[in-house]
Amino acid sequence: MLRTIEGIYQNGQIELSELPQNMSDRTQVLVTFLEPGKIDPTKLSQLIEKLETIAGIQQGFEELNAGQTRPLGNFIQEMQQKYDISS
Repeated sequence: MLRTIEGIYQNGQIELSELPQNMSDRTQVLVTFLEPGKIDPTKLSQLIEKLETIAGIQQGFEELNAGQTRPLGNFIQEMQQKYDISS
């Protein structure tokens, strides 16, 4: 799973803007340093959304390959009930 959290690097330490949820004590991370004023915040948000989408698709393929799926008919029925949609 890919989870992006902003932070600040200061005095050799990275301070996160929020604590990650549902992560183990030893989770691998990637750190990218951004040059101040060089990154458009809107484009950065769009990039983060794209990365999270790709990670979600990858997780879906992993679940499919592991046989952790359900029949399409069950999903449709569940969505119809959840959102009060008639068939």
